[in-house]
Parts: sequence; structure tokens; C-alpha cells
Amino acid sequence: MSNKAKLFVVSAPSATGKSTVIDAVMKELPTLERPVSYTTRAPRQGEKDGVDYHFVDVETFEKMKKENKFLEWAVVYGNLYGTAMATVKTALAFGNFLLKDIDTQGALQLKDKLGKNAVLIFVEPPSLKDLETRIRQRGTDTEEQIKTRMDNAKKEMSESSKYDHVIINDNLEDAVSALKNIISGYMNV
Repeated sequence: MSNKAKLFVVSAPSATGKSTVIDAVMKELPTLERPVSYTTRAPRQGEKDGVDYHFVDVETFEKMKKENKFLEWAVVYGNLYGTAMATVKTALAFGNFLLKDIDTQGALQLKDKLGKNAVLIFVEPPSLKDLETRIRQRGTDTEEQIKTRMDNAKKEMSESSKYDHVIINDNLEDAVSALKNIISGYMNV
């Protein structure tokens, strides 16, 4: 692996705006690559297999796990998610820069396995109250799901001290700028 090559790992509680921030940064830094994860969950409307995720059944995922094909894997909201080892290690060997959004348990596994080649960035909401408002405004979750998401958010936020950088997303433009500046700083070394 190249010492300069980096896998930027972005984590955030659900509804923090992580995907919006990442999508904006990807447009501004077109040399960043986004490794496609594997998942057992069903595709959401508009998602494409091989672009958003590699959608596989549980049996296929479990086989890949047994064959040690994942750099990390986790169960998130009852579905399996994993990052293919070959994809990431090949890209890093060529000195490429990757950007991946992933939950805290997966992020910490990646840091453990990749060391300085993994840069962990946590995106926080301005407050838990603000986060709950954002979740409710989406109108997609039951009260039980909202409670679960909030409990998970508290757990995830308690892990932010293990990250290399923390961004508070209280203004989308500022959060995009902060993430872009962090990544650019590593890319221009």
C-alpha cells in the first residue's frame, strides 16, 4: 500500500446529512473513488446494483465472509453490509484515494486493519433534538424506529472521539467545505 493513499471513512448517525455532504464533495473532488459495498438489504427506489451497492442474498454474503473476502462487515438495522478487501487494497496499492460512508463499527475495523491509510471522519448533528426533528421530518419511520435510530445515534456519537476528525453539520455548505478541506489536505501532501 502506498503511504500517501488513503481511505477516507465517513460515519454519522442516520439523518445527519452524511450522504448529501459526501455527494457534494465527490462532485468537487472527482479523483476520489467510492468503493461499492455489499449488502443483503433490498435496493431502495432508484438504487442500482453494482453502483450503489452489490445487492446479494444472505447465503452469498455468508460465503464471502467465510472466505475472508471482507475487510470489514457489520449488521446494521438487521441487514449485512461489507467492504470487499480486494477492491480497497488494490486501489490503495495504486496510490488512489477512496471515500466510503460506513457505520462506526465498520469504520473502527477499517482503521484497525489499514492503520494510517484509513482516515476516520465523523459527521455530527448540531444536537440530538435537531437529529430527532430531521428523522421525524422524513416521515418514513414508526415511533419504535425513531427510538431505535436515536438510541443508535447516541451510541455512534459516543464513538466520535476515536475518529481523526469531527464535523458538525449545522450548515450544509460549511459541512461540505470542512469535509472537502480535510480530504484535500491529505491528497495534497
